[in-house]
Amino acid sequence: MKLLITGGGGFVGSRLARALLARGTLAGQRIERLVLTDIAPPPADLLSDARVEARTGPLLVQTEALKTEAFDGVFHLASAVSGECEADFELGLRSNLDSTRALLDALRVNVGAGGKVARLVFSSSVAVFGPDPSVPLPKLVADDTLPLPQTSYGTQKLVCEHLISDYTRKGYIDGRAARLMTVTVRPGRPNGAASSFFSGIIREPLAGVESVCPVSPDVSHPMTSPAHTVDGLIAVYEASREAFGGRAALNLPALNVRVSDMLDALEEVAGPKVRALVRFERDERIAGIVANWPAGATAERAARLGLHPHENFADIIRQYIADCAALPNAAETLKGMS
Repeated sequence: MKLLITGGGGFVGSRLARALLARGTLAGQRIERLVLTDIAPPPADLLSDARVEARTGPLLVQTEALKTEAFDGVFHLASAVSGECEADFELGLRSNLDSTRALLDALRVNVGAGGKVARLVFSSSVAVFGPDPSVPLPKLVADDTLPLPQTSYGTQKLVCEHLISDYTRKGYIDGRAARLMTVTVRPGRPNGAASSFFSGIIREPLAGVESVCPVSPDVSHPMTSPAHTVDGLIAVYEASREAFGGRAALNLPALNVRVSDMLDALEEVAGPKVRALVRFERDERIAGIVANWPAGATAERAARLGLHPHENFADIIRQYIADCAALPNAAETLKGMS
């Protein structure tokens, strides 16, 4: 089979690519070709695999060529992140909405020319949920909670969910949208996502660097690990239409934790000196965005696919440490623990 991962050079995309290549099969078919598109090339280990083809540049520019190319499956992960979309409205529309519409139309044109119907998994977001005076946000958002996004990023993700549902109804794709919870701990430098600090307050202290938390300790949010996110995307792809449960998006599992719980887990795993590297300094812009996000989530439909959240946040931190320990720069990324 031939697969496409948009955003395949990014953090989740490259990890998904590695998982698929290691498996060798998906939904009972052998993976023969894996096309990774992104604005930057994927990591060297992926480029060294003969099954991988990398295409660099904005997805919107690449979609015209995709109209004559058949894929068995697509993981659509490419996206501008939340903070970027609030700061630059046009960027969000172009990167999230326009690119998704162009990708779906490329797949539709291919089907109209006699090509196969591709199965597509879209990475939506918990940011589709938000408070509204007419519909208060519940303590835990469920699969069937009414989405009322309060950010441009969440709005764009929700519009894409509906587009994928309609293209599926019309028979142009076999589409599924999975709402990702906040993925932590992300390696490397902070990105433009408003949620970036959720990784920063763990990643930086472990590296021996001070981190600033822009929200209060009692802020609660649904979290998951990179590995669980990848497992969820694969399970959603492999699920039958009946098992997925219709065309509406589903929530991926999450551990609902407060910032204080995260820091307690950091201290449990790495000690009080590492925790002491986190200080609180409120950022009204970030705090305002986060205040409109759910404090927690449930994922009953994902549970029926065999997907479950971590039992505790310490396990998520230990997974990150294990990942870092296997890298050449382990001494730097884990300097705080030495």
